[in-house]
Amino acid sequence: MKKLLSGNEAVARGFYENGGRVAVAYPGTPSTEILENMVQYKEKINSQWSPNEKVALEVGIGSSFGGARTLVAMKHVGVNVAADPLLTVTYSGIKGGFVLVSADDPGMHSSQNEQDNRYYAKFAKMPLLEPSDSGEAKDFVGLALEISEKYDTPVLLRTTTRISHTKTVVELKEREEHDGLLGFEKNPSKYVMVPANARKRHPTVEERSIKLTELAETIDVNRVEMNKKEIGVITSGIAYQYVKEAFPEASVLKLGMSFPLPINKIRAFAEAVETLYVVEELEPFIEEMIKAEGIPVIGKEVIPRCGELNVEIVRRALSPEKEEPLTTEKVDEKSLPSRPPVLCPGCPHRGVFYTLNKLKAVVTGDIGCYTLGVQPPLSAMDSTIAMGASIGVNIGLEKALGIDFSRQSVAVIGDSTFMHSGVTGLMDAVYNKGSNTILILDNRITAMTGRQENPGTGYTLMGEETREVDLEALARAIGVEHVRKVDSYDLKALKDVIREEMDRPEVSVVITYNPCMLIRRKKFDIKKYRVNEDKCINCGICLKVGCPAVVKNEDETKSHIVESLCTGCSVCAQVCPKDAIELV
Repeated sequence: MKKLLSGNEAVARGFYENGGRVAVAYPGTPSTEILENMVQYKEKINSQWSPNEKVALEVGIGSSFGGARTLVAMKHVGVNVAADPLLTVTYSGIKGGFVLVSADDPGMHSSQNEQDNRYYAKFAKMPLLEPSDSGEAKDFVGLALEISEKYDTPVLLRTTTRISHTKTVVELKEREEHDGLLGFEKNPSKYVMVPANARKRHPTVEERSIKLTELAETIDVNRVEMNKKEIGVITSGIAYQYVKEAFPEASVLKLGMSFPLPINKIRAFAEAVETLYVVEELEPFIEEMIKAEGIPVIGKEVIPRCGELNVEIVRRALSPEKEEPLTTEKVDEKSLPSRPPVLCPGCPHRGVFYTLNKLKAVVTGDIGCYTLGVQPPLSAMDSTIAMGASIGVNIGLEKALGIDFSRQSVAVIGDSTFMHSGVTGLMDAVYNKGSNTILILDNRITAMTGRQENPGTGYTLMGEETREVDLEALARAIGVEHVRKVDSYDLKALKDVIREEMDRPEVSVVITYNPCMLIRRKKFDIKKYRVNEDKCINCGICLKVGCPAVVKNEDETKSHIVESLCTGCSVCAQVCPKDAIELV
């Protein structure tokens, strides 16, 4: 049977078809839907969210040591978090097939950088597969599992946003069980990576690399599509699709396995064409290795190093003298209205950032929906670096500038992000006698990536009820003596509590609470507000809360509330100086 699947759906399907047993992840766009789709196969696959990517990878390692076929998924920056165990498990090797999916984000659609994770394959000395559509995404999972078990290595399957979210035709197959390796075998010399054992494993890794290089020369996913010889292109992943559309008559060497490189195949291809190009997104990963072999090739001289590629970019880069018409209508982006992302109507974070703006606080922020607190009119965030960094950056500012500065600043972090990597930062603040104020914005879900469960929600990925992490008890257990909880919609209480804790010369935690308005299992008693135009003085203060439901009326003489968007959070009503915003 054939079916249209996104790349993420296809990865989940491929793992199911090829006997996968354990799937682990931390949600992060563009990888999130892999595990969400894995749940439909829960009779065969045990799937879970972990608190962060490092834990996810370690759970996957244990599963593989037990002989189960295993898949771990994360976005590109998540691999940074998981890098410590990753670079050691490539020494120890695995047992059950182990696939790590890294979903990279060229163009930074939803990320703080656009690092190229193909370098992790080279760094860790592990094979790298790059699918160019959903069909290959499914098939490459099976191939990765086979390579993993045959060569005793984890395998990196690298997708990108365009592969993850684009739907193409996939041919479905029945599941094939692979339970022959199940069971744990004691083998300390292989699995206990103390220096004496690791020294013995390193030569094994190098021998494996030689064998994988030989495999790259013969494996059928590295194929030559010979056409006209004027232009030859070496490419991989989604860039292959752009090359084929832009230059259907060019000769192409498509690399499905792009590390190790099949240098002999590349050399023969280079000799068979007149001009050789490498078309790849982001870094010159393939290009650098080819040039290191002394093979002349054109790459980043003409192909952009920043951002996503597309058909037009590839066409112009490889034939700049030809102004060929585009196959699709070109849109003048300057003519399109701007639509920056904003906090949803009724978002419990809105009142917090409105209050922090009024307090003129220096806000060290974090990764999540609340990062949008940087956007006007809230304009209440001053730094965002990485998951959990809000607390560490705040500590560093205090160390550099003293307690007086600390009384002007707060760290803001979400509940899921706090459990991901904020707990250790809070320990640091307490242990080193800081005076930091940490706001944990508890909206009861991992909201930004699509409302996934986390250890604080009371539910697992599989939909089972479980124990909730008590954030207040956790903060107190770490040693925070001053922990306060406050309704995120109560602006007066928010202002009073935050101001009091900012003035306190000790570490304090303020937990703001109210669930995300989009949690599927919640039923909200939604009220509606309207503007009494007889009372409205057109001061515009209600617009400064940044709610999409609050706008100017048609002649811009009064404020207006779009009833279909209003969730009844009352923040705009609380800021109105004339009580002009009333319940319907």
